[in-house]
Amino acid sequence: MSRICEITGKRTSVWNKRSHSMRATRRKFYPNLFYKNIKDPETGLVYRIRVSAKWLRTLRKNGIV
Repeated sequence: MSRICEITGKRTSVWNKRSHSMRATRRKFYPNLFYKNIKDPETGLVYRIRVSAKWLRTLRKNGIV
């Protein structure tokens, strides 16, 4: 499964790692993802979504989680 936030679309980014001699080697930065169960109040169904930590804070702030 790919490392993508289902709401914000954040995904793995690839940048260069720079050594002291400024030699560039490729490295990956992974998003901070969590699985979260969210219940739909209308239907009562529980959905399991994969969201980033930043969006999880927003969900808690708005009272969804």
